Formats: sequence, structure tokens, C-alpha cells
Amino acid sequence: MQVIHEGSELWGQDRPDLGGPEPGPAFGRLFDAHAAQLRRYLARRVGPEPANDLVAETFLVALRRRETYRPELGTARSWLYGIATNLLRHHVRSELRGLQATARLARTGEASHTGHDGRVAEQVDAQVRAAQLAGALARLNPADRDTLLLVSWAGLEPAEVAEALGIPPGTVRSRLHRIRRWLRTNAPAQDQEEVQDLA
Repeated sequence: MQVIHEGSELWGQDRPDLGGPEPGPAFGRLFDAHAAQLRRYLARRVGPEPANDLVAETFLVALRRRETYRPELGTARSWLYGIATNLLRHHVRSELRGLQATARLARTGEASHTGHDGRVAEQVDAQVRAAQLAGALARLNPADRDTLLLVSWAGLEPAEVAEALGIPPGTVRSRLHRIRRWLRTNAPAQDQEEVQDLA
């Protein structure tokens, strides 16, 4: 990757110039570089079908607002995740309903998972644990849930989360510390391994 100093016209692949008269090639490269990871992250938040729509909407919004992208303030990746996170906020009710429904299924499913085979039982146990953890995620406020899931599911570094959400890096670090402590206290005891993976 070629990285050029701030005063130069070129920033490199992670901070492309999107303001040219022909944005198609630059957005094609952005899509190729980030769409699959963005879709995986969004699918974990709202499911596969809405994720496809949100990825498309994210790139449409980015194209329409390309003149607002400031390479000196952050990478194209964090800019795209910021747009996607704002779009997700419109889908928060669906996400919360899904997490709460999954948590309800976990409560009813715990007593009824007598599998005929050890592998099936393990899969059911894993689903129950994930569902219980979903209940804890549903209780987080939207800003905390966005912060945690951008790190754990999207794989963004805290500095990228700060760029994506438009908050100081110190705020991201303090949120993560507080969220992890809250999850360790509030997630069911049998789910502490998943909490460690998530947090």
C-alpha cells in the first residue's frame, strides 16, 4: 500500500480521494475492499436480508455524500462503518425485538433440549448460550451496543470505532471497559466464555 504524506493529493488505499468527477472506479474499489466484511457485520446485527439492503444503502449514501468524506479525519473503512451504524439506528427496533425474542426462546428451550446425540446436544447448548447472551445485548443502550459490536463483530480497532461514531478514542475505551464489566456481571454464569469472546 502506498501511503503519501498529508499534504499530498494521494493518501493511499485506506484514505482514497472520493471527490473526483468520476467516482465510479474509486467506489468500485471501496465496494470490493469493504462490502463483504460490512455485510457480515450487518448480518450479525439484523439478519442476512436486511444486511444486503443496508450494505447497498450504505454505499448509496456514501456516493451521495462523497464530498463530506475527509481523509484527514479517518479511513474510508471507518467512514463506511459510521454511515452503516447511522442506518442501523433506524433498524434498532427490529434488532431489539430479535434479541428479545431470541432470549425468550432460550428461556423456553433450556428445559427441552434432550438431544439423541451428543453433537446435537452441543449445538443446542451453543444456541441456548448465544440466545441468553442476546438478552444481555438487548439490555445495552444503543451507543454501547454499537461500540461493542463494531469491535467484536466488525473487527474495528477502537480508533476506527471512534472515527466511525464521531467520538473521541478515550470515550470508546471507557465505554468498552464499562460494557465488559457490565456483561461480566449481568450475563448468565454459563455464558462467561461467550462474554470473553465478545468483549
